[in-house]
Amino acid sequence: MIKYAKQEIDKSDVSSVIKALKSELITQGNFTIEFEKRISQLCEVKYAVSINSATSALHLACLSLNLKKGDCVWTSANSFVASANCALYCGAEVDFIDVDQKTYNISIDALTKKLITAKLNKKLPKILIAVHFAGQPSEMKELRKLSKLYNFKIIEDASHAIGAKYLNSYIGSCKYSDITIFSFHPVKIITTGEGGMLLTKNKKIYEMAKLLRSHGINREIKKNKDLLFYNQKMLGYNYRMTEIQAALGISQLKKINSFLEKRHMIAKIYNKSLNKDIYTIPFQKKGTYSSFHLYPILINFNRIKFTKNQLISFLHKNGVQVSNHYIPIYLHSYHNNKKYKNDYCPNAFFYYKNSISLPMYASLSLKDQNKVIKLLNSVEKNK
Repeated sequence: MIKYAKQEIDKSDVSSVIKALKSELITQGNFTIEFEKRISQLCEVKYAVSINSATSALHLACLSLNLKKGDCVWTSANSFVASANCALYCGAEVDFIDVDQKTYNISIDALTKKLITAKLNKKLPKILIAVHFAGQPSEMKELRKLSKLYNFKIIEDASHAIGAKYLNSYIGSCKYSDITIFSFHPVKIITTGEGGMLLTKNKKIYEMAKLLRSHGINREIKKNKDLLFYNQKMLGYNYRMTEIQAALGISQLKKINSFLEKRHMIAKIYNKSLNKDIYTIPFQKKGTYSSFHLYPILINFNRIKFTKNQLISFLHKNGVQVSNHYIPIYLHSYHNNKKYKNDYCPNAFFYYKNSISLPMYASLSLKDQNKVIKLLNSVEKNK
């Protein structure tokens, strides 16, 4: 079976993990500090906090911006549920923005209209979580202008986008946002098994995130206090990354440019070879550099004899795994109420009904990719 995504682990990764296992500390040691340093250097941002998952990092991001009950967070309808759950963990409300028909990121027009209405109703969001879907950066400059006009904070959910660039700056620089979050889940560009990172330029946010990451405990040595003194200052969490995870992350990060180059080569072959009468390939906006975490295509089902489920079944039966990114968050049963109809975010719903994500990972062979392309291009004639 040709997988839609998988991790890339080699001998150098194994050696790095073994080194961590043999070290004096396998949690709260120097590997996590080194990993944070390397990520902050890559993104040219001052502060980085390693976390046990991107979901936890999103939660800490919301808490660090003082999100609480009665507040509201807006995010893209086209994302994984963690982009909304982080607000709910804080007791806040969540609402969804429709996506752009080309990038599948937050639509600036839809957001602007929603903000105008929300201001009249005195229900503006406290935080906007912008998702860089599939590794394609969102319109951060425009989002920043709106944040200043309507007084909301911005968190970049860059779970898909480490290594991506927007207007010559790496995603993670926080040039147009307050906080950026990365994911190191196995299917992402680089992996730590499970893991995430919170990045910011703001020292207060950084210190708050570090405190919350480890039970809300401050271990600073105070004058005239016992050397073993520690103090819980607030209710925190055990969201720490282990040394083993960080050691893998350090090794993986050394290869990120190679991973990205291979993903771009694979994307170019898909772009060139897929039948454009049937498939709409991912749009790349000028001034951006995608990390190509995913390669999503839009399908013209009027040209083929398959429904979406039949196409997925056809591909699976022929040894090709594809995936569904994403069911609009508001359609999940947890959010299912009278407020959210199928067309609450019509572009996101249309995209969900007519799209699939193709195999995309650095070690995808040309032979396997050609098989994927051949099968997809055969469906116009295949009944």
